[in-house]
Amino acid sequence: MLEITVLSGKGGTGKTTITAALASMVSPAIICDNDVDAADLFLILNPEIKQEGTFLSGQTATINTDLCSNCGICHSLCQFDAIELTNNEYQINPFNCEGCRLCERACPESAIETKPDNGHKWYESVTRFGSFVHAQMEPGEENSGKLVTFIRKKAKALAQAQNIKIILNDGPPGIGCPVIASLTGTNIVLLVIEPTLTGRHDSLRVIDLIKNFGIPAYAILNKSGINNDMEKIIMSDLKDQGIPLLGKVPYSILFRDAMKEQLNILEHAPESESAKAIQLIWNRLNKIKSESQLLTHQ
Repeated sequence: MLEITVLSGKGGTGKTTITAALASMVSPAIICDNDVDAADLFLILNPEIKQEGTFLSGQTATINTDLCSNCGICHSLCQFDAIELTNNEYQINPFNCEGCRLCERACPESAIETKPDNGHKWYESVTRFGSFVHAQMEPGEENSGKLVTFIRKKAKALAQAQNIKIILNDGPPGIGCPVIASLTGTNIVLLVIEPTLTGRHDSLRVIDLIKNFGIPAYAILNKSGINNDMEKIIMSDLKDQGIPLLGKVPYSILFRDAMKEQLNILEHAPESESAKAIQLIWNRLNKIKSESQLLTHQ
């Protein structure tokens, strides 16, 4: 089984639009949206949900005010400022609570109970490009790295059940825990870079992270044409870092128009320069993919 993960150093580089375009060419494949903190691939794929569930991760304390004697011990011990005195009653702010259970253990009245959080939802869906695994977190929820690992396991199980050999992951931006969870076990990384100062800076951080995992990485320069000087600098960076460039995708307002119709660029404007550029990238990637699949069977 071959896993291809699309990453970017920062949000807004066009990672998801590139992934959506590749999804129409990599078929048959399982598509997985690893960007659980801000999932948006579903907006283009327009999935039909077939199965959903709750992912329990983390825990939050609650105070039973009927049992609480207002002694204040929990308030004095909490290191996260999660316990507040409101209207002469101690209450727990769920956004600050880390679920450490110290207050529960210290409460002389046994008035505090810690319960698992259930703010994460996962889905198995069907799209016009094949099966799709994705998730959604409620605002303020944490442990997105664990949720990424969970849905990736779901995607692998689905691929095995359907005898599909490729998983295409739309990864999260940055270098944090969700990115690390997306990288673990991946065979190929596609790094989408925009020619801006922040795009260059953040792509270099991701490259350092990818190198620590020893995963083959290939770059896609998106929004080409908006800053030619920065493009030259990024090209030099990629050469120095030993990251091959698969191609450049010119900036086009057609991407916006395609998303408004819940289509990828290949569906909306197949003859456009941007669509042709992505098709060329796919041809190059397909050759790399075939070689990687050959290696995984040796």
